[in-house]
Amino acid sequence: MARRHPVLSDDNLEVPVSALGFQGFREWVQSDSFPDTGRIDFLAGEIEVGMSPEDIRTHGLVKSALALGLGVFLDERGLGWLFIDRTRVASPHAQLSAEPDLVVVFRDALAAGRVSFRSWSKAHPERLTEIEGAVDLVAEVVSDSSVQKDTRTLPALYARAGIPELWIADARGRNLRFRIHTLQDGVYAPVEASAGGWLRSPGLGADFRLVRQPDPFTGWRYRLERREPPLVSSMLP
Repeated sequence: MARRHPVLSDDNLEVPVSALGFQGFREWVQSDSFPDTGRIDFLAGEIEVGMSPEDIRTHGLVKSALALGLGVFLDERGLGWLFIDRTRVASPHAQLSAEPDLVVVFRDALAAGRVSFRSWSKAHPERLTEIEGAVDLVAEVVSDSSVQKDTRTLPALYARAGIPELWIADARGRNLRFRIHTLQDGVYAPVEASAGGWLRSPGLGADFRLVRQPDPFTGWRYRLERREPPLVSSMLP
């Protein structure tokens, strides 16, 4: 008898046969049988499952610092929205359905139709559960269990999806690593740091750096700092 639900034994998770294809996976994500916990992504034909809890010191705190800094920046300028945790991004072109650690969508992208909010519920069409298209920025915080995925697999698929900017932070080692990558000719190229470790975000039009200070309770306290170019007056003397 054919198996109706392939089992991913490492996580004891049953995946319906229909979900082994991109469209079937999208439908499974919206069904009642999809797990409420863990991160499950469709990566160009492969289903990647991450059920391990986040490390508070090297993942949770870093993600919170990035979210706080980016969220305030976007809100102050009315540029768009920041999404964090269980926000699914889908790209039919890249055969990608994933939940990045952080997602940024600009108002201009929605207005131009490059990005759309999708609902898969016929009963509740107002329930938006997926972002389709090339969002403006994604960020990943590297974990021990996701090094290959965060540094190789996902960047290649984010590039194929046309996402113009990728941030990667890694706080696991002795040195804090933070990189901004921009899409150039279909691949990501790292932004070269200026004096002081500042990295230019072309999409946001400002420089950023991630810093940390010792903390007696959590080991480190993280902060996303920003530096903006001075405004140039158009008025003649």
